[in-house]
Amino acid sequence: MGKIKMDLQVAMDRDPAARSKWEIFWTYGGFKALYRHRFAHWCYRHHMRGLAHWISARTRRKTGVDIHPAAQIAGGVFIDHGVGVVIGETAEIATNVVIYQGVTLGGTGKDVGKRHPTIQQNVMISAGAKVLGPITVGHDSKIGAGSVVLKDVPPHSTVVGVPGRVVKQNDERIADMNQIRLPDPILEEFRRLNRRIDVLEQALHIQACKYSITMTEDARNAPDAQADDARRDRTE
Repeated sequence: MGKIKMDLQVAMDRDPAARSKWEIFWTYGGFKALYRHRFAHWCYRHHMRGLAHWISARTRRKTGVDIHPAAQIAGGVFIDHGVGVVIGETAEIATNVVIYQGVTLGGTGKDVGKRHPTIQQNVMISAGAKVLGPITVGHDSKIGAGSVVLKDVPPHSTVVGVPGRVVKQNDERIADMNQIRLPDPILEEFRRLNRRIDVLEQALHIQACKYSITMTEDARNAPDAQADDARRDRTE
């Protein structure tokens, strides 16, 4: 019961739409999947594995959340929405972890024994992320939406991309539940290349359009950028 109370509390703390613990208890599929998993895990540890797998399968049909009964999940975990979440047999999840819909904590198909991830405390795994293999995601880290993580993640890191890369934040703190301000390493690389092209064009006295998807809206609307566009239109 202690873990269930912790799950209720973290859901209240992390979900701005939650109005009461009773609402979470009766209507949240992610919470329902967790407390049913806790019973299935107890059965699994006490050698009632057929019953454990039956509970897990029934939970999957009812909630869309697939958790192997052997997975070790601490109290105070919040699965938001939950549909499409898959948690493998040897996965380990610590306290105060938030998991969004479509997340997979799975294996790579080539490992034996411990073959699923270990998620340390205070980690956020955004929608659609895949964390695969016997890796460790360090505490206080964030996994961006749609990322595929195949290597260990150090503590206090942010990972984005396919394959997932740790992205330097320049000491800027990202809000705990903010999935919008995660950096985009591919866009940053385009910006770097765009700056180099601009330097070369200036050295060669080439008048080219400065407009780029890698520029900010302010840069696009700047007088110099608009003048360059006008000159290009006249030459054409």
